[in-house]
Amino acid sequence: MSKSNVNPPLTPPAPTSQVPSSVATPKKKKPYPFWLGGVAATIAASITHPLDLTKVRLQASGDKRMLDSLQKTVRTAGVRGLFDGISGTWMRQMSYSMCRFWAYEESKKLLDATSPSAPAWKLGLAGSMAGGIAGLVGNPGEIVMVRLQGDFAKPPEKRFNYKHCFDALFRMVREEGPSSLARGVGPNVFRAVLMNASQLASYDFFKATLLATPYFDDNIYCHFTASFAAGTVATTVCSPADVLKSRIMNASGPGSSSTIATIRTALANEGALFVFKGWVPAWMRLQPTTILIFLTLEQLKRGVDWTRGKGWEAL
Repeated sequence: MSKSNVNPPLTPPAPTSQVPSSVATPKKKKPYPFWLGGVAATIAASITHPLDLTKVRLQASGDKRMLDSLQKTVRTAGVRGLFDGISGTWMRQMSYSMCRFWAYEESKKLLDATSPSAPAWKLGLAGSMAGGIAGLVGNPGEIVMVRLQGDFAKPPEKRFNYKHCFDALFRMVREEGPSSLARGVGPNVFRAVLMNASQLASYDFFKATLLATPYFDDNIYCHFTASFAAGTVATTVCSPADVLKSRIMNASGPGSSSTIATIRTALANEGALFVFKGWVPAWMRLQPTTILIFLTLEQLKRGVDWTRGKGWEAL
């Protein structure tokens, strides 16, 4: 038999690397809806509205104590008076807060700060970027909220007497011009930068720090503790800009929007500590608001995860 008729020996095929289906690369998690933070903030702000109302009236009027201001509101307008301007609060939260939570998540992606080990400076920078954007977008809603809340603290002849948030918006444009929507935008953006750099960033930082210890899991206890710490940090950082913002936005007339003039007048009449006027009600308002926002947001996220697990991909 010739060699040409001899079949060559068979060589086994090279092994192929097959990944078992059980260890396949997991599907990338779909981002949460952009409006989730706005809904969480609206729920929280509705619950704490009486404290926010009292804080604004303390900053913008001559009231000295929180309890005195609360009693004055109930005495003059009844219990319903504690919810004066609630439509302005909703407008503000669904513009400013919805924008800041969305911008914060997008800024973290841009800065590669989405992992739990992201450094604090990246989180702070992402919060600052989000605050700058949201402060600008939400300025009209901020003015409307402050004016609606502070109206009944003024003498009757100086009140705006807005019916609701949209009436306030339309009348401002008609009576004061479109530029009135930008009143106090500088202090408001500055305050928004401080708020988001201190509140959003510190919450993520404290949450990651707590989860790195053996004492906390990703549950309501961890969320509560992290948000409590974030609320205290945010109140202290934001108090000066918050006071200036409220006073400028409550002013009207020529020359009343000057930040320098407002600071000079307040320094001459009240001293340097005027920037911390209303700190206690601000802390008492922002603390439960911060806790409620993040607890609600975390639960909304879990709700979205649950609905997606049921096949409701619309969320």
